[in-house]
Amino acid sequence: MVRAAVLPAVGAPLEITDIALPEPGPGQVSVRLAAAGVCHSDLSLSNGTMRLPVPAVLGHEGAGTVLSVGEGVTHVAAGDPVVLNWAPSCGACFHCGIGEVWLCADALKGAANIHARTADGTELHPGLNVAAFAQETVVAANCVLPAPSGIPLDDAALLGCAVLTGYGAVHHSARVREGESVVVLGIGGVGLAVLQAARIAGASQIIAVDVSPEKEELARRAGATDYVVASDTTPRAVRKLTGGQGADVAVECVGRPATIRGAWESTRRGGRTTVVGIGGKDQQVTFNALEIFHWGRSLTGCVYGNSDPARDLPVLAEHIRAGRFDLSMMVTERITLDGIPEAFDHMIAGKGGRALVVF
Repeated sequence: MVRAAVLPAVGAPLEITDIALPEPGPGQVSVRLAAAGVCHSDLSLSNGTMRLPVPAVLGHEGAGTVLSVGEGVTHVAAGDPVVLNWAPSCGACFHCGIGEVWLCADALKGAANIHARTADGTELHPGLNVAAFAQETVVAANCVLPAPSGIPLDDAALLGCAVLTGYGAVHHSARVREGESVVVLGIGGVGLAVLQAARIAGASQIIAVDVSPEKEELARRAGATDYVVASDTTPRAVRKLTGGQGADVAVECVGRPATIRGAWESTRRGGRTTVVGIGGKDQQVTFNALEIFHWGRSLTGCVYGNSDPARDLPVLAEHIRAGRFDLSMMVTERITLDGIPEAFDHMIAGKGGRALVVF
């Protein structure tokens, strides 16, 4: 039995309880977690914004050490440090065939599997495939990637979602060019990764926007040159900071209609907006036909940073080892499993950066 954070039903409080895991079968890997990040997607699963089978063990951003492997697993072995990959590509669907592995049709197929059982025999699903809010997990072999060398394993957990998403949003989706101006709305874990990625891309001006004035120092440490406290006049404030034009690029990391619309309005004519935040299906963002034509702006969705972890992790590792990307500064609280509900509350209130569950 291992301790885990279980979501018994959508909208229900998390339960920190003991679960029974099976031994890894063919094509599976058993992992002892070192750390797991508390991501907004976990909150979205708990409140029903995202729908996956429940009851489930939540957590998808994690890293740990391989305990054992099942038959046929050859790319990792017991004792290897690994990063969990919650969205593995199948390699066979349409999107994988054209190189868009982040849109793999079968990426979340494993979330319907039976992952573990509680002490009373209740069957549990693996959240976003990897069930990282637990002392140990058993996952499909394609859900583990060798952890980059020279990076503390607890910090490496952030590579599993926030960092790949934020870095990819800048380099693969928005494709920020040297000298461009960038505005980032929402300075949580992903937003902090976006700020650092924009600095690495050579952005000349990086404007951070958040509802919390207390995040300014953190945002500037990540690379922000300017800070705006979010309000109804955010686009006007961004235009004022950019010579009246608006930013070349906006990256929205909140997932609310007002911030998506605000991000779009904060860009210049011909500007580019990338939406990373996940909103609800009943939330509408509206534009009139004339303004779409007149402003010539683009609005693009972004899934997992349009990233291919096998391709992008080595690149990110080089930035981290060279000191260009700081993982530890993104973590504003280190907690135990019991601290996850409070971390959700802090997320809803807009407090802090990334909370990291350390085992």
